[in-house]
Amino acid sequence: GARHSGLTEPPEPGMTRTEVTYPLVELLLPELEEFLVYVWRRQLAAATGRVVQAADDEEMVDRRLAVGFADLVGFTRLTRRLEEEELGELVEAFETTCADLVAAHGGRLIKTLGDEVLYAADDAGTAAEIALRLIETMTHDESMPALRVGIAFGTVTTRMGDVFGNTVNLASRLTSIAPKDAVLVDGALAEELIRTGDTPASESEAVEQAAAAEKEGEEPPAYRFGIQPMWQRPVRGLGVVEPWLLTRRPKPEA
Repeated sequence: GARHSGLTEPPEPGMTRTEVTYPLVELLLPELEEFLVYVWRRQLAAATGRVVQAADDEEMVDRRLAVGFADLVGFTRLTRRLEEEELGELVEAFETTCADLVAAHGGRLIKTLGDEVLYAADDAGTAAEIALRLIETMTHDESMPALRVGIAFGTVTTRMGDVFGNTVNLASRLTSIAPKDAVLVDGALAEELIRTGDTPASESEAVEQAAAAEKEGEEPPAYRFGIQPMWQRPVRGLGVVEPWLLTRRPKPEA
């Protein structure tokens, strides 16, 4: 950086490179050491997490999972505007928040990529709950940029704690087309939420059910989420995709 420029110029003519470099190394060593320890600790933490998760993951295993990407909107602009230290703090806060929420609600953090987090869950409802909580938490944090999330459900190849395949690619594409502070899911995840009773097949169905329940003096079904179909669009390499917008349904008035 600028404050170290000039250090490599020999202060006195005739000094050897070693004589110049040695004090320089001594000066930079504590910073470098701190940085290396930080990187090493991060790598170790990630590797340990993967090993715990990956006891049965040595081989490639195919399983049905919900896969979600959460992505900070406008991150590239931020990198130009913020000081390196501020940016580091923001990324760390984002990663920590995501890791905590994913773990607290029964998902698995697969990896963090700075401005993006990849997580997985065994069932659609868990993945949907995590996505909405991420959005809700980030929206309340003034210092955080907007977030968008994409989730897909299907067969995923897992190996060494990482996930691969079309479902992962689809989740990533859904994230990139999601409006800010919103969650987009694929048709398979929407179907799964309907199947498990987490969401009505349509709002009109929910209205009908509520009316019928009221007539009988019964409680209407308590749905956690709402879904509504968005415009179908072709996605490169994945064919035509029908994204659904996922929302949280207000709790019925007591």
